[in-house]
Amino acid sequence: MEELVESYKYIRKKVPDFIPEIGIILGTGLGALVDNIEIVSIIPYGSIPNFPIATVEAHKGRLIFGILNEKKVVCMQGRFHFYEGYSMQKVTFPIRIMKLLGISTLIVSNASGGLNPKFKVSDLMVISDHISLFLPGNPLVGNKFESMGDRFPDMSEPYSNKLMLKAVEVAFEKNIKLKQGVYVSVTGPQLETKAEYRLLRQLGADAVGMSTVPEIIVARHMGIECFGLSVITDLCIPETLKIAEFEDIVAAAKVAEPAMSLIINGLVGKI
Repeated sequence: MEELVESYKYIRKKVPDFIPEIGIILGTGLGALVDNIEIVSIIPYGSIPNFPIATVEAHKGRLIFGILNEKKVVCMQGRFHFYEGYSMQKVTFPIRIMKLLGISTLIVSNASGGLNPKFKVSDLMVISDHISLFLPGNPLVGNKFESMGDRFPDMSEPYSNKLMLKAVEVAFEKNIKLKQGVYVSVTGPQLETKAEYRLLRQLGADAVGMSTVPEIIVARHMGIECFGLSVITDLCIPETLKIAEFEDIVAAAKVAEPAMSLIINGLVGKI
């Protein structure tokens, strides 16, 4: 809590009168949504006390405050992962900061591998549910943070049905095809084997990635309404599996980025 308060005070001095309603996390190769934001302030992660540093290529590492579709937002241009060496508490540290700053809604995007045979590269998938069983820990383990949420938060609706319906409305208006499915989070950083992909698919997962779930757990712990959107950047079908290069993953995300930006922009306008 001392670290949270110190970080919060530093950020609040930079944006003393700006109270964001919505937090947005942009994943691998998905940073261009920022071009649609009327920027009020940009704070590099490295200047914020106690804040993690983004070490992954394509994650710029900036906290951006501004106006998007007439709503006040705070946007993370780059996120953190367990495989970078951070604890689950540190991975989710920015979510708690955004709550202290004022957000009540969190929109999360990510790049993920498609387990569903019906998916294609650069498809957009609305996350309807997730599987967290393969993570090595839980960001809620340890201190109870009673001032921020219940000890045993309910997860019957981690992703808001109301926000999902609004996103579908936006997609229909913009003539964008949306998939829907279950996201499973793993630690990485290595990609999975054919046998592991087969197992994940049998468990009911439609897409696999290395982020998002810890952030959603912490957000729901604090009563934040959540929406998740995955870009399918490679196909993880065991029978036809090909070598996945990071450059190809980023390129596939960039192909989908304009449509993703339209969905998020439109959704923000409907909140």
